[in-house]
Amino acid sequence: MKIAYLCDISPEHTQPYSGGNARIYNALKTHVGEVDILPQSWGVAEPLRQAVHALPDRANLRLRWRLHLALGPIIARNVTRALSQKKYDVVFGAYSFQSLAALKTPYPILKAYTADATFTAYRRSQIGQNFGASWATRNLLDPLTLRAEHKIYRNLDLMLWPSEWLKREADALYGLSDAQSLVLPWGANIDTPAAEGTPLPIDANAPVRLLVVGRDWFSKGGPQAFETLQVLRATGVDAQLTVIGTTPPEFHLNEHVTVHPSLNKAVPTEKALFEAAFAKAHFLVQPSFESWGFAFCEAAAFGLPSLCLNVGGVPVRDDITGHALPEGAGAPEFAEIINSYLRDPARYQALRLSARKAFDTQLNWDAWGKSVRMIFESRIGERG
Repeated sequence: MKIAYLCDISPEHTQPYSGGNARIYNALKTHVGEVDILPQSWGVAEPLRQAVHALPDRANLRLRWRLHLALGPIIARNVTRALSQKKYDVVFGAYSFQSLAALKTPYPILKAYTADATFTAYRRSQIGQNFGASWATRNLLDPLTLRAEHKIYRNLDLMLWPSEWLKREADALYGLSDAQSLVLPWGANIDTPAAEGTPLPIDANAPVRLLVVGRDWFSKGGPQAFETLQVLRATGVDAQLTVIGTTPPEFHLNEHVTVHPSLNKAVPTEKALFEAAFAKAHFLVQPSFESWGFAFCEAAAFGLPSLCLNVGGVPVRDDITGHALPEGAGAPEFAEIINSYLRDPARYQALRLSARKAFDTQLNWDAWGKSVRMIFESRIGERG
């Protein structure tokens, strides 16, 4: 099977899109077929793309996709030209729906797409509302974006959403059919660790280790994790918190908090620290507002239960990979869940086993790639 991969950033770069773009690309290469990356150039408008990429990240993110939509007819010529040079079975878009704007394929081809959110679904959710928007964006730009999304998504054959939340929102927003819109969970952004021989025990008379992972302390729910630490310690639990990827403010630091501001998994010693933090932790406490969250998949890979908020498409299932609490839940509720497992260590060990099982069966890229192959083969067969 020959696949043309379409994104506004090459999947050969492992950092953008939190590493998901690279993982999707590699899963397709491993399990589905031959994959060629379509050009990211904007053709005659390429100098404008280069100028946008030179801007600070915040301005870059806001301008890049909106300009891409506006210049879609010009940019799409480059893609059509590349598709004409070889016969592909599938054109596969990842993350950047704008890359599909004005796309005209030179021959019949299966058009598929995946992302952990759509712009409008994100904007209208608790996640997007939590970040706010200007009057001009809400009333002028957002309606134009919705119109463009509706046209793009309705023209696709397959949308492979990682969460039930996103399928539900996208189907309602764009009028998608169940034949077009499928749920296929994504995997973790790490190599698969060895499964625990014996699940890590939890003991009220020993340290209980909490973990937070992410680049933004506040958006990842760091303050609530710190408050959970404090609540537990106030009740006599020797709670300890490890933070990876960011540095909390001084008022969220004390002798019970260990910080790794940045760990590069390409460096063996830093990778070892990253893996040890996951392997030794008892709970990932991350009440963040996000549409997916690779950290939750990574936690499941280590048999580490996650405590989060039931917001967006987070891949956390109660009593299977952890607990997703209602929006508004805070430190007392998170601490009570932890205390309930301290009172029943056998139940905690069962939760660790079920978290790893969920990773092995669903929350990994091999499972995703194999499922994509079956879906593509079926749809291409139906088309003759």
